[in-house]
Amino acid sequence: MHEVKVRGILSAQNGMNIYRGCTHGCIYCDSRSKCYQINHDFEDIEVKSNAPILLENALRSKRKKCMIGTGGMCDPYIHLEERLGNTRKCLELIESYGFGLAIQTKSARILRDLDLLKKINDKTKCVVQITLTTYNEDLCKILEPNVSTTKERFEVLKIMRDNNIPTVVWLDPILPFINDTEENIRGILNYCIEAKVHGIICFGMGLTLREGNREYYYKKLDEHFPGLKSRYIKTYGNSYEVASPNNNKLMAIFRQECISHGIINEPNKCFSYLHEFEEKDKYDQLTLFS
Repeated sequence: MHEVKVRGILSAQNGMNIYRGCTHGCIYCDSRSKCYQINHDFEDIEVKSNAPILLENALRSKRKKCMIGTGGMCDPYIHLEERLGNTRKCLELIESYGFGLAIQTKSARILRDLDLLKKINDKTKCVVQITLTTYNEDLCKILEPNVSTTKERFEVLKIMRDNNIPTVVWLDPILPFINDTEENIRGILNYCIEAKVHGIICFGMGLTLREGNREYYYKKLDEHFPGLKSRYIKTYGNSYEVASPNNNKLMAIFRQECISHGIINEPNKCFSYLHEFEEKDKYDQLTLFS
């Protein structure tokens, strides 16, 4: 790891990345792409040491409350978070200043901060987003080797359900010729149905590859799936969008199951929900805690 001091922490859309880089080791990670200009070893985590100070200044100066997002680019619960606690410091500020939270992770470490998530959700809205890609646990350990397994993330979803914290699942990416099967998609959807997730974000059955993450992905294919890289190159060339040949069939299953169980499945509607700030009625809060 290395520490840096940055000039700002919130984007124009009120999103933030507390860290840059990751140690989860997911073989398909888009954040490795050169366009994001992470100019250091991806596993050499860049720690924004002044993030909590900048966040407090930003929240204090805002005229209107809103949802604060984190985790879209770099996971807020990487291994270093156990020692540094920077994500928790930022959540404490979000709760203290009465803002909402939309947080995305693949890690069960988020359960450490369940107390803060509940407090935020009592005041306004806290949405926990979890990525699920692979129902098979053995395959999960290959594709996402240093992070909580799918079953562990499923347990997180159920705990959030039991604490009335809404959840959104990212069904992404689905890797052609690896996990683009009906068995995999139905297994993940069954988890989502049991956990009563509010929405599922899925742009299609496939993944994206560009300079930086393509090379890393192909290296891992050679390690774990000998011969598959040549099939990718023959089928897709240097395409950015790499769609599964099973896309139409799997997307039909996805939409049908979501509609049948009242799960929001249109990305725009999910994003609107994630960005919509909801302040609980003050009278209701007084009644709740009296």
